[in-house]
Amino acid sequence: IHVYTHFRRTAQEQNKKVVVAGCVPQAQPRTDYLKELSIIGVQQIDRVVEVVDEAIKGHSVRLLGQKKEKGKRLGGARLDLPKIRKNPLIEIISINTGCLNACTYCKTKHARGDLASYSIEELVERARQSFQEGVCEIWLTSEDTGAYGRDIGTDLPSLLWELVKEIPEGAMLRLGMTNPPYILEHLEEMGRILQHPRVYSFLHVPVQSASDSVLMDMKREYCCADFRRVVDFLKERVPGITIATDIICGFPGETDEDFEQTMELVRQYRFPSLFINQFYLRPGTPAAKMEQVPAHVKKQRTKELSALFHTYKPYDHKIGERQRVLVTEESFDSQHYVAHNKFYEQVLVPKKPEFKGKMIEVDIYEAGKHYMKGQPVEDARVFTPSIAQPLQKGQVSGLPQVFRNSMGSDTVGQLECVIVVAWSFRDEQKLAELPERLSGANAGPVCV
Repeated sequence: IHVYTHFRRTAQEQNKKVVVAGCVPQAQPRTDYLKELSIIGVQQIDRVVEVVDEAIKGHSVRLLGQKKEKGKRLGGARLDLPKIRKNPLIEIISINTGCLNACTYCKTKHARGDLASYSIEELVERARQSFQEGVCEIWLTSEDTGAYGRDIGTDLPSLLWELVKEIPEGAMLRLGMTNPPYILEHLEEMGRILQHPRVYSFLHVPVQSASDSVLMDMKREYCCADFRRVVDFLKERVPGITIATDIICGFPGETDEDFEQTMELVRQYRFPSLFINQFYLRPGTPAAKMEQVPAHVKKQRTKELSALFHTYKPYDHKIGERQRVLVTEESFDSQHYVAHNKFYEQVLVPKKPEFKGKMIEVDIYEAGKHYMKGQPVEDARVFTPSIAQPLQKGQVSGLPQVFRNSMGSDTVGQLECVIVVAWSFRDEQKLAELPERLSGANAGPVCV
């Protein structure tokens, strides 16, 4: 409510309208603090111009319906719609929306519903178009990539084998998050795919807890042994693979013994990437009605797990290695470029313009908790994976060149009198940071 109040005050001060999008307004459109605001549902984002136009006229519009074709729920907005990439070198493709689970702590399911996958043909065409626009890295995203295709008679490996046919030499594909139940069915195929030279040997598999009792209360539909089977199999078949995972501390009913099992799992696998979340009660979910763990206990367990995570250094043994890395981003401190090796491990390299968007060779000379630093090898080949010149930052993807060239800054000028808030349940804790960011806004939409 505090954040919403600040949005409204900021909008009034800057004479702007507010349009809210994302999971929260989709699931709770009748909430008091959303009254009189225009809302875009999670499957209606392709109608954002229509909603903004009506908001500017002073109308309140709410588009919350599900997209269907011949009575069947669709994955969402068309994949070929024009858009502006945050990073012209990286294309992010959602392969499906919704999921097949019913986790007791999650409200995203209320907003996004059951699984709805895009067809392989649509996804391959989007990837092909992206590479033709100079992209050199694709991220596949989903609430659960492992469940892809179960609603349309196909599966994730079938999609991935078609996608790798389109990836140019030196370009890379990164898989998104997958829950253990569905990936278990495809372990053999996934092992082969993750070894492909144009696919990062990286997989994000949330465990949430190592206690079977807690997992049962969460309705996660797997036990810790299933998670261990996934990790052990992939570590054996894909040497060096990076496994990232998530853990929730202080889920209702979690005992000290339950938490100790989770600590032991982390001690054993020493995950290089570990997302630690203190349990956050979401009203209306089954978990909200369970007996809660005291706040101070949740906080203490989160601190203990975080402390354990920082006791080991996952990259020290790689100092001295020579690695091939793909350079795609600028570091937060703007002092380096960010590259990734085959295992999607972060490697910082000198900030030289000729490296951006290139595959280069580096010698690792330093390692931190979350990164390595690499010195480019002299006289080594600098390879350009992009098959076309990347779009300029802010250029619109999906438009013919003749239209792209004719579009100036005035094209999106109308949006400058609207604050667009994309509000997700996953981002609720981050929203507290927004008032400070918004207070400095003086022009253009504010997108979260």
